[in-house]
Amino acid sequence: MESLFPIAIVGAMIAAVGALLLGIVSMAKGGEFNKKYGNKLMRARIGLQGLAILLFIVFMLTYRS
Repeated sequence: MESLFPIAIVGAMIAAVGALLLGIVSMAKGGEFNKKYGNKLMRARIGLQGLAILLFIVFMLTYRS
């Protein structure tokens, strides 16, 4: 259980970076994909960043000495 939180935190961070990069590339290219998914990608990034922070806080409160 102790190693589950760091894995989940890193996973959420990687997913947030992936959403960010996909959104930036989409915005730079423009076109139909950006019009359809650009805003959704940025919302997903914000949600994933919030999840990573929440997991980190829970981890710190759970395993503090």
